[in-house]
Amino acid sequence: MKTRTLVVIILALVCGGSAAIGVDQLRQRAIASSQVEMTTVLVAAVDVPRGAMVTTEAVKVHNWPKSMVPPGAMHNLDDALERAVIVPLVRGEPILEGKLADKSAGRGLAAMIPIGMRAFTIHTPHVAGGVGGFIQPGNRVDVLLTTRTSKNDETGGGATTTLLQNVQVLAVDQSLDPSDKNSVDPQQMKSVTLLVTPDQVAKLDLGMNEGKLHLSLRNPEDTHESKARPATLAQLRFHQERPNPAEGVGQTVGKLMGALAGAVSTAASGANGERQAEGPGTAKRQPRQAQIRTLRGLHRSTIRVERAGDGWQ
Repeated sequence: MKTRTLVVIILALVCGGSAAIGVDQLRQRAIASSQVEMTTVLVAAVDVPRGAMVTTEAVKVHNWPKSMVPPGAMHNLDDALERAVIVPLVRGEPILEGKLADKSAGRGLAAMIPIGMRAFTIHTPHVAGGVGGFIQPGNRVDVLLTTRTSKNDETGGGATTTLLQNVQVLAVDQSLDPSDKNSVDPQQMKSVTLLVTPDQVAKLDLGMNEGKLHLSLRNPEDTHESKARPATLAQLRFHQERPNPAEGVGQTVGKLMGALAGAVSTAASGANGERQAEGPGTAKRQPRQAQIRTLRGLHRSTIRVERAGDGWQ
């Protein structure tokens, strides 16, 4: 037998053995995957909004890999029926115990109030329209209080302060679920219900009776306390925001200096022409200093520039 033939036979045997080993491994993996231990969990059959009750049409039993069952998943249908949904359910997701209210809580808004918290409704059109109707159930807001006082006190007649921060909106009017629309007509909004502590209830009640409440919408991820200071009419009466001195002032001064340098250069050229025409004895001295006056609102200032050689600085 020739050496070339022997080499071909050996290579064929190696390739065939490798293919057989690969096929066997794939078969073993398929057998192992078919033997994954499964269990049954409850999943949402349809989208269930917040505040709705769990019914037999809303859930179904589904096979789920036992190793991938999330903590708190429910397995018994009777344990989920007739319970209010605290967090909206999406079709196909496992139903977790923490997303449902207790059976004794009943249905509606009361089932969504955690123990130790309170729901307080503000019947003020100023609150409902405070953010142009973009407030939806589930949003986070700050509550602002505006009060009117005597014009002779330190406030100058009124003040606005941040009364509460990072408060959850439970409902808008009688709706517990966010609207499908991007916004709600502020003229149709009559009330906003907030989730607050008992101490905050007292503050809201007093503020609603003694002043006007407004809402400021927060980013859902912004949970930090802001250092907001009260604003008074005395502060606003003659208040004007000053521009940031670090932004734009240098460019503005640079432009003014450039224009001034151009004007001086033109004047100097004209003066030189006159001196040439009138003779050396008639030359006029150029000013060594110049002033630029600036006006920003009610604030005036002066910038002095000196002439150095043929230029200004």
